Amino acid sequence: MANKIEATVEEKLRALYDLQLIDSRIDEIRSMRGELPLEVEDLEDDIAGFTVRFQKLTTELETIERDIKTKKNAIEESKTLIKKYTDQQKNVRNNREFNSISKEMEFQELEIQLAEKHIREYNAQTIFKKDQIVGISEKIEERTQHLNHKKSELDAIMAETEKEEKSLLEKSKEFEAKIEDRLLMAYKRIRTNVKNGQAIVSIDRGASGGSYFTIPPQVQMEIASRKKIISDEHSGRILIDHELANEEKEKIDQLVAIFSKS
Repeated sequence: MANKIEATVEEKLRALYDLQLIDSRIDEIRSMRGELPLEVEDLEDDIAGFTVRFQKLTTELETIERDIKTKKNAIEESKTLIKKYTDQQKNVRNNREFNSISKEMEFQELEIQLAEKHIREYNAQTIFKKDQIVGISEKIEERTQHLNHKKSELDAIMAETEKEEKSLLEKSKEFEAKIEDRLLMAYKRIRTNVKNGQAIVSIDRGASGGSYFTIPPQVQMEIASRKKIISDEHSGRILIDHELANEEKEKIDQLVAIFSKS
């Protein structure tokens, strides 16, 4: 903490701009991936959803097939009973017994008709669900192929940049530790609120980088003196002189080059 308090304004500006350059490079690396990570995540979610639906339909189909088997067994039982009742009718002793057996036979006939009706309904459901399963299987296959392609693209980019990004993130943390908390919080707030995450910009041809509004000569002189931290009144970005920016950029470019080759 002592180093942070004792640092001059120029040292603070250099530390902030170093951090900005490192963070900008991290932003570049992540922008190379574009929407790929989100696309991969969306495809994985789609496949997971379709898989759940596939499993649910498969379970429902198995249940229907069991129900069809149960109804077919019930039909066979009813037919067996009808045959039994038919034989009994041959040996009845009176009309009351005959009518009683006839009613039992009619009941079993109705049971058969009802079971056959259910089987027809189950068969229709089976066809419908099988069609759905085929459609979902095709979607899973299509999404899986697309996912594998997107993952290959992402893996290729990650292979090129993962090591560099990790080194840069570690270096970003080191630079953050050199900056007093108040300035660091301001830097992060500005980065969040401005385009391209450029919280610190240099004066170029008399204008502020990023907003391109002309900076009055007196203010330019104050910025070049590096005696106090000055912000662009239009964009809120912290301003530094062109010479300081070039010096720090050359230094950080050398560092980034080492990371990109490692």
